[in-house]
Amino acid sequence: MLPRVRAALAQLVAGLGAGAEPPAEPGGGDGGLPAAPSFCRPAFLQLSAEELRRADDHAGRAVQSPRDGRRRLPWSTGYAEVINAGKSQHNEDQACCEVMFVERRPSPRGRLPSREGSGELDGGRKGFYFHYWALFDGHAGSGAAVMASKRLHLHICEQLRDLVDILQDPSPPPICLPQDARAELSRVPLADDDGEVPNSAVPRFHLEKAVSHESLVIGAIENAFKHMAFLRPELLGKEFTHLEFPRRIQPRELGKKMLYRDQNMNGWAYKKIEEDDLKFPLIYGEGKKARVMATIGVTRGLGDHDLKVFSSNIHIKPFLSCFPEVRVYDLTQYEHCPDDVLVLGTDGLWDVTNDTEVAGVVMEVLTSYEPNDPCRYTMVAQELVVRSRGVLKERGWRLANDKLGSGDDISVFVIPLGGPGNYT
Repeated sequence: MLPRVRAALAQLVAGLGAGAEPPAEPGGGDGGLPAAPSFCRPAFLQLSAEELRRADDHAGRAVQSPRDGRRRLPWSTGYAEVINAGKSQHNEDQACCEVMFVERRPSPRGRLPSREGSGELDGGRKGFYFHYWALFDGHAGSGAAVMASKRLHLHICEQLRDLVDILQDPSPPPICLPQDARAELSRVPLADDDGEVPNSAVPRFHLEKAVSHESLVIGAIENAFKHMAFLRPELLGKEFTHLEFPRRIQPRELGKKMLYRDQNMNGWAYKKIEEDDLKFPLIYGEGKKARVMATIGVTRGLGDHDLKVFSSNIHIKPFLSCFPEVRVYDLTQYEHCPDDVLVLGTDGLWDVTNDTEVAGVVMEVLTSYEPNDPCRYTMVAQELVVRSRGVLKERGWRLANDKLGSGDDISVFVIPLGGPGNYT
């Protein structure tokens, strides 16, 4: 129930909320809003001017994929896309595929001696790599999708920079960090009286929540999504904090860093404790007794436009919404063969093709190529796009069964799960 309650509050993240402040650029910056993105196709396609015109043809709807001789995508990933049948001026889907290096943020006290197995690379750079694939389905224009395809992975990288040492330490993540977290990752034992609960607190704060390394990564991803929109804290009436902590914060802990998560997060991250964090929590209670602003327990709903927090003028309606979830699939727990793939597609694919049909196309195409052929995954992506688009007939684009094909933009990644292939 509690995760759903947290999800219900996602309206705090408003795309262009009135009076909202623009987010700062990852890694610093002056906080200015980036210039409005112009229409483009994924950079890894490397389309020429003529190919761009061909890709923008609603009548021909030619399938676009990276060709041989161009930059191979990580893990020999397959990709294909096609524009809509006139639904919008341009292809509103956007794709991104990157190999990112997360470098530890420099410590104010200088670089520390590296430990064996600490993840320090040649040249003294300490960090780790991650592979990134993403599809963004534009809505009423491609602007937001283009911006997300160019910025979201940078936000994720920025969120992970402070976690390099913690993620490489097998010990459980500390709840509260020292003033200089990167210079000293020793666990900070609480004083005996830290466990005492103020009279105004409820008994649930006696318990501390166990937080896994996996949850920290999830929290970093969720925070990255949050930094791609704008917060509207004015909706809280300056009476609540929308952040959750593993236990009630003590005034003497101001200035320290403590584990927290936003109302729409399942994972955890660290933040510096400020005065506002001592306010009453937006989500009150646990399990079935959880309440938004100590008032309502439903997570999504229609109506309730006039419902207010008890004895206040704060409306509940802006906090009833939904939010995407993060799921984890551990590649190390299974042995994968070259035919095991992850198919990532926009709704142009899934609106007309179900899971069973996609699996059938995958097996049909893969068995036609040698297991070590790096082009086989691109051929699967192309075939999935072609079959979902259909063939142009007198009555429009039709599938093999003569049903109406997808008139939407279609974008598909086919990602092999067996491990990295050769790429440059």
